[in-house]
Amino acid sequence: MSGNSRKRHIAKSITWRIVGTLDTFILSWIITGNPITGMKIGLAEVVTKMLLYYFHERLWFNINLPNSNRRHVFKTFSWRAIGTLDTVVLAWIITGNPMTGFKIGVVEIITKIIFYYLHEKLWYKIDYGLEKRIKDKGWEKI
Repeated sequence: MSGNSRKRHIAKSITWRIVGTLDTFILSWIITGNPITGMKIGLAEVVTKMLLYYFHERLWFNINLPNSNRRHVFKTFSWRAIGTLDTVVLAWIITGNPMTGFKIGVVEIITKIIFYYLHEKLWYKIDYGLEKRIKDKGWEKI
């Protein structure tokens, strides 16, 4: 496994975290009615989700499933399970209310599945960090 694939997974982690944090912030704000609480939950997730997402990417990089909608759907649902659990726990800790954490987690299931699927499909079209795919296309530097 090359260092390039690690760079790709870091870049994917960062772009997804931006999308995910904005979604969490907005949903938490709407559900709690408090933008500060939304910001606290969103910012807490930056650290936990970056680490969790990176390891999820590394795991899926080693799973030998061909590019297909099926692969993206499986990957989407596996990530959503991890991400939702993390959101519920963090929101519960920050608000002190398990129902608030549960509400945010349930709403995020819908929004994040849609956003993650689109993010994954977009990144699959990007060659950054995929030396083999770049070579196969004849884009290797001379």
